[in-house]
Amino acid sequence: MGNQNEGRKNLVLGFYAMAGFMLYGFLLIYLRDFAPNAAEWAAAYGNGKHFEARLAHVHGNLFAFLNIVIGYLLFKLDISFKQKQLVSWLAILGMLMPVGILLELLLSASPVFVLIGAICMTASVFMLGYFISKSKNTVI
Repeated sequence: MGNQNEGRKNLVLGFYAMAGFMLYGFLLIYLRDFAPNAAEWAAAYGNGKHFEARLAHVHGNLFAFLNIVIGYLLFKLDISFKQKQLVSWLAILGMLMPVGILLELLLSASPVFVLIGAICMTASVFMLGYFISKSKNTVI
């Protein structure tokens, strides 16, 4: 991918991830309000696995949105190709956080994916801010 297209993968992943986590949110609404055991689900909605399910939904959509914003900015900003690549891949790896929460919830996976994703997304946002602050031309 050339310098002109850096950020495209963030946009694509961001929109697909957002659609997926939105659909997951609809599943959560169904389980809470319409499923045969909705009363039991609603009673335990703020605890344990139900809380983690909501964390995955919220962080999945937030991190998807961040990838969309970051992808758009990478298209527009006048920073180096290497800087764009670094920010882009860190933001993509950031999606490990909400996916990691789902893996913990569904497969009892290690929380290491959550931690790696959180660090990567935070680093991508920090690095983008830093690169913009050092750029001479940041007109969007």
